[in-house]
Amino acid sequence: MSTSERYMRAWEGFWAENTGEPGEAFWDADAALTAAPHIELFAAHVDPTLPIVDLGCGNGTQTRYLAGRFPRAMGVDLSPSAVAHARRADRDAVAEFEQLDLTEPAGVRGLRDRLGEANVYLRAVLHQSDPADRAAVAAAVALLLGRRGRGFVVEPTAAAKEVLQKVAERPGGAPEKLRRVREHDLRPAEVAPGELPDLLRGAGLEILDRGRTDLVMSERHPDLSPVVLPAEWFVVAVAEGTRSVG
Repeated sequence: MSTSERYMRAWEGFWAENTGEPGEAFWDADAALTAAPHIELFAAHVDPTLPIVDLGCGNGTQTRYLAGRFPRAMGVDLSPSAVAHARRADRDAVAEFEQLDLTEPAGVRGLRDRLGEANVYLRAVLHQSDPADRAAVAAAVALLLGRRGRGFVVEPTAAAKEVLQKVAERPGGAPEKLRRVREHDLRPAEVAPGELPDLLRGAGLEILDRGRTDLVMSERHPDLSPVVLPAEWFVVAVAEGTRSVG
C-alpha cells in the first residue's frame, strides 16, 4: 500500500466513524479560538478580495468562519466522509466543499483553474501527512497561491508531543477523542524541528512573517481548561523569481 493510500484509508476511516458534530474530533475547537486569531495574524499580508482555500478542512468548522471574511471560501479534504459532514453542517451554504488529494498535482491544478489565484489556510495538516507526501502538500500551497495569494501555515512544534503524552497518560487512560486518533493510525506532532521552513522554501515559497502561537484543541483537561499545543505559524507567498506555477 502506498503512503497516500494508507493516509486516505486512515482519514476516511476516522471521519466515517464520526458524526462530524462540532467538537467531536480532538482538534475541532471553535473557530473563535482557532481560525479567528490566525486570520488576525494573516490580515496585514493578505488580499481580502481573493478567495480562500481551507486545506484539510475536515468537518468545515474553520471554513465556515473563513467564509465570513473572504468573498469565497472553499474547504477541501482527502476524506469523502469529512466533505459530506462539512456540507451537511453548512446549513446556510456559506462555503463550498470538495474532496481533493493534495498530493495529486492534476487535481490541485484543476482547483486553481476554477478559483484563480487564492489565499490558503493550512492548519495542522503537514504534521499529519506522511513524510514522503509533505513536499507535495507544500507544492499544492504554492500552486494555489499564484502570485497574489498568501498562505497561512500553522503546525504544532515538537513540544506538543509532551502535552499529548500527558493527556494520554491521565488516570484511567487516554480520553476517547485521543483514542480515536490513535485507533486510526493518525500521527500527531511528527514534523522534526526546523523541517517546516525547509519544506516551504523547497516548494518555492517565501516566508513573509512567522511566530509562535498556541493551537487550541476541543479536548479539555480535568479542570475544564482546553488542551493547547505549542505551535509555530508562517505567512508565505510564492517567492520572487520562482518560475510561474499552474
